[in-house]
Amino acid sequence: MTFHSNETRHVNHIHLKVSNLQRSLYFYQKILGFRVVEQQPMLAKLAAGGTRPMLTIEQVKNARSLDSSKTGLFHIAFLLPERADLAKVLRHFMHRGYPVQGASDHLVSEALYIADPDGNGVEIYVDRDPAEWTWSGNEVEMSTLPLDANELMKEIAEDGWQGMPVGTVIGHIHLQVSDLETAGDFYTKGFEFDIVNHFGSQALFISSAGYHHHIGLNIWNSKGGAVPAGDEVGLKSYIIVIPENKRMETVERFQNIGVSVNLDGDKYFVIDPSGNQIYF
Repeated sequence: MTFHSNETRHVNHIHLKVSNLQRSLYFYQKILGFRVVEQQPMLAKLAAGGTRPMLTIEQVKNARSLDSSKTGLFHIAFLLPERADLAKVLRHFMHRGYPVQGASDHLVSEALYIADPDGNGVEIYVDRDPAEWTWSGNEVEMSTLPLDANELMKEIAEDGWQGMPVGTVIGHIHLQVSDLETAGDFYTKGFEFDIVNHFGSQALFISSAGYHHHIGLNIWNSKGGAVPAGDEVGLKSYIIVIPENKRMETVERFQNIGVSVNLDGDKYFVIDPSGNQIYF
């Protein structure tokens, strides 16, 4: 997946705050099929095959519920390697009786949408061949059409559901922001993402290397919204992979636009205008 290699700017880890670790572990293991690779009393790290965690879930003390009018996570999107994998996921959800909130054909991809026990949105999707994507100048054509589930289910293989397959990655993260223009400037000027789709004045998709989007930004629920407090469930932080030879350039770009850059161990981090903490 060249759109998610170490030479491409992309999201490869998300840290969530949850209200009940055991309840969330059941969801991410039994419903989504992730595997725990590290666990502490109030925190767990999960992977899809291999040992590199892509998701950390942490129980916060006296957790308060998700407030959808505030900034933060709209959804995490897990990208599967093959279309047959998405068919297996859909059949698994049907067998478990887990409610699917949406099933969409986005032209560039096919996707299922659910929510975790705290209301954090989760998208599970598969890309169509990039050769089939339609570009108009610098923008890729996308839509939200009903998923043809009957056609998808023709991909089902005999082996059935065996958890998240090896090769699953975080395809993108979709964020709720308080101001779309300010957020867009932060990610394009600081991280050098390209704008690849405008959805009127309400949403913006950005990416690198010609992907349909590595980050989505919207103000559908959160225009002018406040930043969540530390004890509210939702997004705690996420990591953007920056090619090693570009990291100091990224630091300098943020400093040049007046954004404070901090160092935490071997990672730099910044906070976007909507209060989202990003490591790189």
